[in-house]
Amino acid sequence: MRKKAVGAALFGLLMIAGCSSGGGGGAAAGATPDGKNGDAPPASSSPRDDAAAIEAAYRKWGLKPFAAPPAPPAEKPVKGKPGEMPVVSDIPTKEKIVFVTFDDGAEKDPKFVDMMRDLKIPFTMFLTDDIIRGDYGYFKPLQGLGNSIENHTLSHPNLRTLGEAAQKNEICTQEKKLGKEYGTAPGLFRPPYGNWNENTRAAAKSCDIRAMVLWRESMQITNMQYQRGDKKLHPGDIILAHFRGPKELKGTSMTQMTANMLRHIQEQGFTVARLEDYV
Repeated sequence: MRKKAVGAALFGLLMIAGCSSGGGGGAAAGATPDGKNGDAPPASSSPRDDAAAIEAAYRKWGLKPFAAPPAPPAEKPVKGKPGEMPVVSDIPTKEKIVFVTFDDGAEKDPKFVDMMRDLKIPFTMFLTDDIIRGDYGYFKPLQGLGNSIENHTLSHPNLRTLGEAAQKNEICTQEKKLGKEYGTAPGLFRPPYGNWNENTRAAAKSCDIRAMVLWRESMQITNMQYQRGDKKLHPGDIILAHFRGPKELKGTSMTQMTANMLRHIQEQGFTVARLEDYV
């Protein structure tokens, strides 16, 4: 009798072990943690699958994937002289990177949001309150992709025609508005038309702006305008584009204009990096 009892106990232990390991007599294969039957969780995607998904996303917009940008420097290379706010048109770097920026905010094309969600290209927005106030919400998904919203004044004036107090109102009031709407006060400022003077720099500094950002190239419809005589991109160049639609672009959509710009960048052997990592 003793031997039979021991044998029965061993058999019971083996059955318990089999259940806990999913063996015979346990839960069905593919059972979920709550004991219900279901498919096993999908395996994580492979690098090959990820690359194919990226290629498909770019192909949707008639583009090829960009090379990944290099890791940003441990210390940002843009620095002003002691007590002076820096003004930059390009970033000091030897890497073949450029920086994409969009101004104003007039065109609010939902397809552009889709495009940037697909491509995941970093860019910076310089927004004017008079132009965006009818639809602050349009820019929040773009911000949610990791793209910062920066200051481009309240009403887009030629700042050279204004005194320091009026300039300060244009810049500082916009700081407060953008901070309230988007949760973060801008650290960068772009003067409308690229027009500024020392009053502008003093006003911007008083509003806690850390740098004034200009540009080297501006995107038109199919081509770029270059400031340099060689008509080429250079490492660290800042590129200006605008939130514009078919009315301003002679029938071309904002996504088509953006695709044209990205092709120019790629054809010259450059990739796109995040401006805020360098300024």
